[in-house]
Amino acid sequence: MTRSDGYLLDNRQSEAGQRFDAFATLFDPTTFRHLEGFGVGPGWRVWEVGVGGTSVASWLAKKVGPTGKVVATDIDTSQVASVARPPIEVRVHDVGAEEPPGEGFDLVHARLVLVHVPDRERALHSMIKSLRSGGRLLIEDADAALQPLLCPDEHGPEQQLANRLRHGFRELLAARGADLSYGRRLPRLLREAGLRRVEADAYFPVTSPACAALESATVRQIRDQLVTAGLATNEDIDRHLANVASGAMDLATAPMISAWGRKG
Repeated sequence: MTRSDGYLLDNRQSEAGQRFDAFATLFDPTTFRHLEGFGVGPGWRVWEVGVGGTSVASWLAKKVGPTGKVVATDIDTSQVASVARPPIEVRVHDVGAEEPPGEGFDLVHARLVLVHVPDRERALHSMIKSLRSGGRLLIEDADAALQPLLCPDEHGPEQQLANRLRHGFRELLAARGADLSYGRRLPRLLREAGLRRVEADAYFPVTSPACAALESATVRQIRDQLVTAGLATNEDIDRHLANVASGAMDLATAPMISAWGRKG
């Protein structure tokens, strides 16, 4: 993520940890499946970009062991400070504006990061630059425009309200430079950047307790911005949060598209 006064979801807000926990529940199985497929193991040097929470960095640390290294970077490392011990090195770093924090990495990974970075092209080329020949790049990002609804089954007023608030959230993200259709372009961008053996897949959770936890934390985190922008009232938000807490709605997330390839 790139440091900007316009960034909507601050890691230091109390809801950030809840969002990272929900992301871990929803997306770690997909991420770990891909990483396992790459054969991540002892001695690997890994750059985890926009680390956010601790789950991926901790998993990687166990895989690379004491002879490996995991460089975990973000513009705000407050959520990951607790795991800042070998083989994990935590650094404050802006992937869209600074040089890579090293070179010769065996693996570079970023999840739900580049969609928020204004200079996504520079960030992507920085990550590729940091890889050794034959090194792997795994980028996982959402495509909110591909599936824009919180409730794909919009069958009542509760779901209509939920989708209206989700639309407002997307407006706030777009106004801050987020690319809501970035995920679908990843395979092409990786090929155009010279990576070989590019593949991609997608994961689309439709309903789960983690989807509800993510929605509740996100709406509470952006509540003031929604109201200030005239996208919702406090009454709308209170009603929606109560609807989410009831457990009676099927809440989805945007599809997460994973794309990967090797540096030539």
